[in-house]
Amino acid sequence: MAEKIKKRRTKKESLLLNMGPSHPAMHGTIRIMLELDGEKVLNSEVEIGYLHRGFEKTCENKTYFQVLPYTDRLNYVSPLINNTGYVMTIEKMLGIEIPERAKYIRTIMCEISRICDHLTCLAAMAMETGAFTVFLYMIKAREFLWDVLEQTTGARMTTSYIRIGGIKSDFPENYKQLIGKAVEETRKVLKDCHGLLTKNKIFLNRTRGVAVVSKEDAISYGFTGPCLRASGVYYDVRKAHPYLVYDQLDFEIPLGENGDNYDRYFVRMLEMEQSLRIIEQAVEKMPRGAIEIKNIEEILEPYKAIQSARVKRPTQNIKLSPNLEGTEKEKYPYILTDDKKYIIPPKEDTYTTITGLISHFKFFMKNHGIRPPKGEVYFSVEGANGELGFYIISDGTDKPYRLHLRAPCFHIMSALEMMIKGGYVADIIPTFGSINMIGGELDR
Repeated sequence: MAEKIKKRRTKKESLLLNMGPSHPAMHGTIRIMLELDGEKVLNSEVEIGYLHRGFEKTCENKTYFQVLPYTDRLNYVSPLINNTGYVMTIEKMLGIEIPERAKYIRTIMCEISRICDHLTCLAAMAMETGAFTVFLYMIKAREFLWDVLEQTTGARMTTSYIRIGGIKSDFPENYKQLIGKAVEETRKVLKDCHGLLTKNKIFLNRTRGVAVVSKEDAISYGFTGPCLRASGVYYDVRKAHPYLVYDQLDFEIPLGENGDNYDRYFVRMLEMEQSLRIIEQAVEKMPRGAIEIKNIEEILEPYKAIQSARVKRPTQNIKLSPNLEGTEKEKYPYILTDDKKYIIPPKEDTYTTITGLISHFKFFMKNHGIRPPKGEVYFSVEGANGELGFYIISDGTDKPYRLHLRAPCFHIMSALEMMIKGGYVADIIPTFGSINMIGGELDR
């Protein structure tokens, strides 16, 4: 009898524990079922889908123009990159070219978004290892960048700024000072964070050798972006398949060595520095636009323009409301394609001419507007988390017949079970933070 009791006591038992979806670190969208031996993770099962948005099906019932705000809500930390990936897919279908200035502005806005995304990711990851000061510093830097986004697009997060055929509006007049300040302040913060964290013994002990992903495993799971490069694989869409003006700019692709949590942190830190380089070069090389070429013509008040339009079309510029700043007619040649079938007419024409009003209505009317030819297309950009691709099938109508998103988060999340196996409960959350799961993109 005593031997039976002894055997029963020495027999190993495991504990089943749910982490999420209500756990704060799981964003309310992920459930991890853990099998534990004390603090050690024996096995796990990751369940996604708690934030399923039905993005792809929704897009099939919206016009190509109406899809734009839905792309903002994919990776809502870097929405401008989602916008760019989607509109460039449509532009590839239509075969249209956009002005050079618009390409540069898109590039600058995408890189600002990339830095904001990396700052948010690393701020949360640092906080989850106890480095709360780093969290505050990085969020402070993000505010300077968001000031640029807000003054340019009118919003801080869900911007819907990029347009099929170009961009919504030009930069504000003080854009060089605005961007210069944001770059300078961000550099200061990155320097401070390097000093606080990069060689910090506590942080190194918490991240080195934790959740290691080899080159072979990273490729097998379909990793892209910082997580793939942290494993030592050189692949970046901006270099492999250059788009916009990336082939005209000088920047490097940082690589990790071990594919652990520390490398995923360090690669993102170095990538932010490269993004700042890209922004500075793009601001210097960008062609001049209407804001640099001052127009001294008389500006008509709206009521005078409408009175004048009853007799003949007004030739002077019309004063638009503040929410339309940057979209004046004189700026159109610098920020939008010259193919008028795919862009909204200037408000000056819509309000004062019958042709402008009809063009405006036809753009938004059912079975009119943007109608790509029948066919299929795939296009990808380098998102903050990796390769962000759109596959679209057109049936010739004003709505996509089929739209599929290649979301980088999905492939990285599929490896989480492997990454946390054999580790400890305390390492799950920093590991989860290092892969930067974004629910809107994952549960599309």
